[in-house]
Amino acid sequence: MSDREPPRRRVPGPARPARPAAGQRPGPGARPARRPAGPRSAPPKVIRLGSPRPRLRLVGVTLTLVLLAFVVRLFQVQAVDASTYAAKADQNRYVGQVLEAERGGITDRHGVALATTEDAYDITADPTMFAPDELEIADGPEQAAALLAPILGQDQDKLVEKLRPGNKALRYVKLAGRQTPQTWKQIKDLKAALAKKAESTGNADSTANVLAGVFSVPTSKRVYPNNELAAGILGWVNAEGKGGGGVELQLDKRLAGENGKIRYAQSGGRLVPTAGSTETPAVSGSDVELTIDRDIQWAAQNAISEQVKESAADRGYVIVQDTRTGEVLAMANAPGFDPGDLSEADPEALGNAAVQDAFEPGSTAKVLSMAAVLEENAATPTTHVVVPNRLHRGDRLFKDDIDHPTWHLTLNGVLAKSSNIGTILATGQLGRTQAQANRVLYKYLRKFGLGSHTGLGFPGETKGILAPPDEWSTSQQYTIPFGQGVSVNAMQAASVYSTIANGGVRVEPTLVRGSKGPDGRFTPAPEPERSRVVSEKTAKTLARMLESVVDDEEGTGTRARIPGYRVAGKTGTANRVDPATGKYHGYTSSFAGFAPADKPRITVYCVIQNATEGSYFGGQICGPVYKQVMEFALKTLQVPPTGAAPADLPVTFKP
Repeated sequence: MSDREPPRRRVPGPARPARPAAGQRPGPGARPARRPAGPRSAPPKVIRLGSPRPRLRLVGVTLTLVLLAFVVRLFQVQAVDASTYAAKADQNRYVGQVLEAERGGITDRHGVALATTEDAYDITADPTMFAPDELEIADGPEQAAALLAPILGQDQDKLVEKLRPGNKALRYVKLAGRQTPQTWKQIKDLKAALAKKAESTGNADSTANVLAGVFSVPTSKRVYPNNELAAGILGWVNAEGKGGGGVELQLDKRLAGENGKIRYAQSGGRLVPTAGSTETPAVSGSDVELTIDRDIQWAAQNAISEQVKESAADRGYVIVQDTRTGEVLAMANAPGFDPGDLSEADPEALGNAAVQDAFEPGSTAKVLSMAAVLEENAATPTTHVVVPNRLHRGDRLFKDDIDHPTWHLTLNGVLAKSSNIGTILATGQLGRTQAQANRVLYKYLRKFGLGSHTGLGFPGETKGILAPPDEWSTSQQYTIPFGQGVSVNAMQAASVYSTIANGGVRVEPTLVRGSKGPDGRFTPAPEPERSRVVSEKTAKTLARMLESVVDDEEGTGTRARIPGYRVAGKTGTANRVDPATGKYHGYTSSFAGFAPADKPRITVYCVIQNATEGSYFGGQICGPVYKQVMEFALKTLQVPPTGAAPADLPVTFKP
């Protein structure tokens, strides 16, 4: 028997009644017929909202992208480019300034101040803080300049140019240098008032602090307490704080020191004390001590100023030198200038004419010729020299300063009476030929320092003009022996007389005794060079001969006598080369000498250029200046008279 179920049979259900034909009515049990179609009423309109999910997805994606951008940017700023952005922030936030070193002072040999430094301020500005987007006003520089101009005493338009420079990135300009503390206090008070007003109101157009970008840098100002005294030596400091002339320029590096620098954070023009700062301190300059004696300098400057004024001269100068050490005790010029206020200074008076003027010395140079004659044993002080009224040499006819009958002079008399003709005759004995004599004389001129710098190292110093002997013209062969055709500066000429006073040994002149560094340690100046020029015997003989110029009644320097002292000196009156035209015009008047003659201590040399009123002879206008200055110097240095009888060398001889 099989387990398979037999197939099921489908049982047919009752048959569906047939649909009646058209026109027939349905029978019993039939579906009622449909009603004919008629007009229907419209169903109500239903508004269905879309699904919110797509929109939410879009917003979510957008926010995610924005946040992702922020995260990427934040990562870049804080991680990848952190150092770059920090540096940019520091650049805008931190301000760097130079800390100027305090300039060293200058004193005389006794420590008396000749140039000092006082506190001052440089007024500076950050131009970027005056930009319209910073102040929110368009005329910030104009408003600031209007406030600052009367305080700083500067032109308003120039201040505007500084506050609105062409370089928009410029962050530092100096508006005014070396202003007094009072000036900075006035600006600071005004700046604080504007800041307070800006904080108390919200109207930026009317209350912007237009001085927020103005700052100060502590610095110093050069002050010369003695005004014009020793101005030619000291020089001056320019607007940049650097030496502009004289010792200020010569020793600028030593005086200036080394600047430092500071870098600090600022906000709105104000220091942020909590942000920290870095500072490299400045190193102060050294103090310089000069060889000058202020009192002797005053006496020299007063004497030469009065004589220049009385003689209506172009200028004059006096040098006082210690004959033993070569130290310059005074170097005065007239007219002078105030180094602390150059606005009123005459440009012609700036500088130090005593070393910068080259002039023909005239008869004061005859001592050089006499030194050569004595050293070469060509003559002695008592050698007879017959001096005619005129002497023909080369292409010229020479004469003395006055017409005279034939003089019968000794060599000492030639110097005492300052005879040009006698000097020509004496130096002619230096060689067998004139050319040989020229070479011998030139040798001594060079040994005495002519044609070379003095050793002072002073800015603008001239070494004068001394041509080699083979270049001397026919006339120069005979004019150079009496001081024409050769040029010197006053320091060179003074050094000649100091050399004779020092026993024939030349000591380089010096102006600086030493300097004191920031550590307080004094460093003396190097010892000056010394060189023997003539023998001690020749030097002493010359000193006795120079006494005759002053003591003998026939001498030309009698107005330089000093009661109680033996004085050696020489007058000079030379034709003057006008520096403007290069032609001879006027005279150079001079007097040079030392005292005491038998035990020299001090040399004084006086020059007056182009005296136009009264006498122009050196003995008449420079002799009294020499006497006045020498007397004061001897008393100041407490140099007593020697008490010895003066030399009495003959001036004339009987034929």
